[in-house]
Amino acid sequence: MNVGLFGGTFDPPHLGHLILASEALRQLELGRLLWVLTPQSPHKLEQELTPLEDRLEMVRRAIADEPAFELSTIEFERPAPQYMVDTLGILQEANPGAELVLLMGADSVMALDTWHRPVELLAACHEIGVMRRPGEEIQPAELESIVPGLMTKVRIVEAPLLQISSREIRRRAAGGIDFRYFVPTKVYEYIRSQKLYL
Repeated sequence: MNVGLFGGTFDPPHLGHLILASEALRQLELGRLLWVLTPQSPHKLEQELTPLEDRLEMVRRAIADEPAFELSTIEFERPAPQYMVDTLGILQEANPGAELVLLMGADSVMALDTWHRPVELLAACHEIGVMRRPGEEIQPAELESIVPGLMTKVRIVEAPLLQISSREIRRRAAGGIDFRYFVPTKVYEYIRSQKLYL
């Protein structure tokens, strides 16, 4: 079985995340897609995050209607820093025979050489599903110059362009600007009830 890993802080999870995950599930023929919630991304150490229990509940609500989506708590079951290369190793041990497919944006794959132990990370995953937005170009020769062998692992996931970001939702919530249709209804209701991002 192909198992996808979709990592992030998901602060909050929004419709753009769900569309990307859904397209990856279909286009990469994944049996399951794990939403790997990270306590603190090593790439965003300066970012102040909403408490973990709130982000957990929002992801649970966001993915509740898709049986192939699962919330993974693997990254906050071990001490910081949590690196994806270690997460892949643990998940491979827990899922022998599974082919792990790491999902990331085009900007992340182009900076893969800045990730922790990138050569080992590349070896640990069967494929890397690159979620490319319309108009984004990825040159194979560029990929090989980033990490040798990267070109052979990359599979492009085409996704609709949605100008939605977690940062924009937080900004709108803080400013009293409506964001109702940027997130699933259950997530919107939770943000409002808990008075998050004010």
